[in-house]
Amino acid sequence: MRKFLMTGIFLAFASSTFSQIISLNSNEIASLRSIVKKDPTIKKQYELLVKQANSNLNDQPHPIDTIRTEGLLKGNPQKVKTQEALADMSKMYTLALQYRITGDEKYLTKCISFLVPWASVNHPNGNPIDDTNLDKAVETYDLIKDDLPAKDKILIQKWLKETALAEIGSKRMKPGRATAINNWNAHRLKVVGEIGYALHDQQLIDWTIENLKSHIYINLYPDGTSLDFKERDAMHYHIYDLEPLLKLAIMIDRAKGQNFYIYESAKGSSIKKSVNWLMPYITGQKQHEEYVNTTVKFDRDRAKNNEPGFAPGTMFEPILALPVLKLSVYFDAQQLKLLNQLSKGNNNLSMMVDQIKRESQETFK
Repeated sequence: MRKFLMTGIFLAFASSTFSQIISLNSNEIASLRSIVKKDPTIKKQYELLVKQANSNLNDQPHPIDTIRTEGLLKGNPQKVKTQEALADMSKMYTLALQYRITGDEKYLTKCISFLVPWASVNHPNGNPIDDTNLDKAVETYDLIKDDLPAKDKILIQKWLKETALAEIGSKRMKPGRATAINNWNAHRLKVVGEIGYALHDQQLIDWTIENLKSHIYINLYPDGTSLDFKERDAMHYHIYDLEPLLKLAIMIDRAKGQNFYIYESAKGSSIKKSVNWLMPYITGQKQHEEYVNTTVKFDRDRAKNNEPGFAPGTMFEPILALPVLKLSVYFDAQQLKLLNQLSKGNNNLSMMVDQIKRESQETFK
């Protein structure tokens, strides 16, 4: 019934185009609004969003000059300060989504009061592991960009463009550096790509797509494994590499671009093969002891710091693959059953947003 309802709504708007690639566009917001009214489970989830959005109306932003998480151990003061500041990301996104659903200007005004200070204070350092935390800020901008005051819009666009250019020009992506070809580059591509699509900047988009092809060739292997898995001996990093690649592939598909989920490099590697390689470890057919043969000192340092999950020999927990499943199901609906099993059937609002994006594409293909 829900599928029929959603498809009907999308067909009613069939003549419109996608103006928002990163977030939900107007047609998809209309679909979400309708589902919230008719589906009791989603309505309950939505009520939690409303509660959070209303709570955020009383909060103040805490932007920081430089995001610092990469390479820092749990408890490091810089990391703690950053994590506290990054709470703003979910707050501004919640406010933006609530504004788009209700049209109530108070949520837009408060959302802007979070986003503008970040655009004013934060300065990119070209580190994709730090910048990957800006996902929700980019998505927030994409949700409200048509309703932003001109001055604020220019400021935010400048900040996002500078962030993308800092990634492209970073010393960390120079040839010969591991960070030019490992999971760092996957996150770099995702950051530049999402900013490119949010700003409708074709140069950023073209750069991203060209370098995505190279990354799939260098970082992923024909047997489905990845450079990051080989170096870290951990599913954790195979997943951490695939998640940004899947996000980027979805963006490109929503923009009516090439299907990079099934795209194969000259040596036969692909995102799809690397997702499929993970599946037996999710279903429990295979098990893996994490970090036993890692070549990276930071992994050993985190184990010594008693950070959960990083001790050599820790068994991989299938639930950790949920981020990959939530994204890969966009391209492969056969994985829905496994996704529902892993998420224990909890069809939350976040998963509904993902489903709306997926079914929207299916309708217009």
